[in-house]
Amino acid sequence: MDIKRQDLTARNFPTARQDAVVAKQPSLYEGPESAYRLAFTDTAFLLREDLRPVRMQLELLKPELVQREQGIDSTIVIFGSARILPPDVAAQRLQDAKGNGDGRELRAAEHAVAMSHYYEEPRRFAALVTERSFKLAAPIYVVTGGGPGIMEAGNRGAHEIGGKSIGLNIVLPHEQEPNPYITPELCFQFHYFALRKMHFLMRSIALVCFPGGFGTLDELFEMMTLIQTGKCRRRPILLFGREFWSRLIDFDLLIDTGMISPEDVNLFTYVETAEEAWNALEEAYGYGLPPRHASTAPAEI
Repeated sequence: MDIKRQDLTARNFPTARQDAVVAKQPSLYEGPESAYRLAFTDTAFLLREDLRPVRMQLELLKPELVQREQGIDSTIVIFGSARILPPDVAAQRLQDAKGNGDGRELRAAEHAVAMSHYYEEPRRFAALVTERSFKLAAPIYVVTGGGPGIMEAGNRGAHEIGGKSIGLNIVLPHEQEPNPYITPELCFQFHYFALRKMHFLMRSIALVCFPGGFGTLDELFEMMTLIQTGKCRRRPILLFGREFWSRLIDFDLLIDTGMISPEDVNLFTYVETAEEAWNALEEAYGYGLPPRHASTAPAEI
């Protein structure tokens, strides 16, 4: 009886994986000009201009399915410069610059040392988030752009206390190698910036911005615009380093000239330390921090 029932419910067709293996067998029609390939194993076909919508769908779907399988509902996004060095590396570079006698190199090395403390704060913050959220019903995972600098520090902090973290890398002419602290099964690579941005926000409960350049500013202003316009739910935006951000962006000028409303400056909060950032999250969400059912659905963005 059990055998008959198994027969009735058995799969009717071979899986795509099984047919892909069979299709690899030698054929008379092999060769670069041959169309005799399964469409979903034909890389040349998938890379055609006309297949862009399919590739975009795959970049949306793959990280979504993997994170869902890993039980990841809530994330905190850490943004910041890829150029900020760990303190020990910056100190060594300064020492080398002093020996070279190059004034320009020396000034750059001094700036690198001055900024290197920003490497330690995301590292500490990521460790704090990972450690504290172990106790929650729905753990919070750190997600970064997967590269060096601030991104490396974020993944490193989670890794050092035995937690998982996510890296959303993108193919660039430079800085495309993922840092070594990302959880391997959660290290993704993107071609489309837009799809990568969606995955930054789809599960995020907060955005934490450290000093950075064009990429950091791009993500910061996009998030503030989405919240300001009501296109996504409000969530904490924490800017590490009041001195840096207040010198970089003159929010008072934007208010005085009518470019933003006075209340728009409430979209973000300045913080200086990992503990201060965590306290801001606790204040926003309460000690339970977001329950599993409160994750952001992909359709929200």
